[in-house]
Amino acid sequence: MNKQLEAFDRLLKIMNELREKCPWDRKQTMESLRNLTIEETYELADSILDEDLPEIKKELGDLLLHIVFYAKIAEEKQAFDITEVIHSLCDKLVDRHPHVFGDTQVQDHRQVEENWEEIKRREGKRSILSGVPNSLPALIKSNRIQQKVRGVGFDWERKEQIWDKVREELDELQQEVQHEEQDQIEAEFGDLLFSVINAARLYDVDPENALERTNRKFIRRFRYLEEQTLHKGRSLKDMSLDQMNVIWEEAKKTDGS
Repeated sequence: MNKQLEAFDRLLKIMNELREKCPWDRKQTMESLRNLTIEETYELADSILDEDLPEIKKELGDLLLHIVFYAKIAEEKQAFDITEVIHSLCDKLVDRHPHVFGDTQVQDHRQVEENWEEIKRREGKRSILSGVPNSLPALIKSNRIQQKVRGVGFDWERKEQIWDKVREELDELQQEVQHEEQDQIEAEFGDLLFSVINAARLYDVDPENALERTNRKFIRRFRYLEEQTLHKGRSLKDMSLDQMNVIWEEAKKTDGS
C-alpha cells in the first residue's frame, strides 16, 4: 500500500511541476484535453483487443495522467481537487453496492444492475437513460440503451423471441428498398441494426467487440489479397471479382479464423 501511495504522490508532484514549468502543459485546458482523452481511450481499447498487457499498462498510465490533469486544472479554478474526485468515487461505489457494504441480498449480476437503476432513481435521476452520453458512438450507445432498460425489466421474456423481431425488421427494410425511398431505407436500416445489437446483448456478445473482430479479420484478408496480387505483378483494378475471390478464399484458409 505504501508503494502505491508513493507512486501516486510522485505523479501528483510531477503534474504540479509540469503545470508550472512546461509551456505546453501550462497552456492546456479541459477543452483542449478532451479530444486527446478520447484518443487515449481508443488506444487503450485497441490494446485490450490485442491482449497486449504491456501496452495496456502504458495506455492506463496515459489515461491516469489525463484524470490527474483535469483535477489539477479544476483545483486552479478552486472547483475541486483530486482528493475530492477520489472521495466522490469511493462514496458512489459504497452507495451503489449495498450488497457488499450493506445488508442487501442479490442472487446474480442482473439483480445488481436492477438495484443500480433503482439507486440512481433515488438519487434524483428522472430517466433511466440519463446516464447514456449523447456523444457515444451509435453502436455502443444502442447497446448501452438496451442494457439500461433491461435494468427495469423492459426486455424480452425469452431471448429466442428476438429473432422474430430481426426477421420483421429485415422484411420491412427489403420492402422500403423496393420503394427506393432513401429516408425510409435509412430508418429501416437503423431499426434492423438496433434489433441485431439487441440480439447480441441477449446472447452475451458485445456488439462493438464482435464488429471490430470482423473488421480486423477483413483487413487481414484484404491485405493478403493485396500482397498476393502485387507479388504476381498484377493490379486489383485489372482483376475480375472472380479472380479476386480465388485469392480471397486462400486468405480465409491462411487466416484460419
